[in-house]
Amino acid sequence: MRKRLEALRTEHRDLDAAIAALGDAGAQSGYVDQLQIARLKKRKLRLRDQIAAVEDMLIPDIIA
Repeated sequence: MRKRLEALRTEHRDLDAAIAALGDAGAQSGYVDQLQIARLKKRKLRLRDQIAAVEDMLIPDIIA
């Protein structure tokens, strides 16, 4: 599970970099592919949810 968590975090960071690169390239060229950026952002949100789910599985519930 920890390897899966690290892989998800790595993919999340990579998507963040890709979104930034698309935004920068679009700003320079005057053309921003909004559809591609939106798809990447949705994928990034799904990854964040998956990361949270895996973290919940790894961290035991503490009853106060």
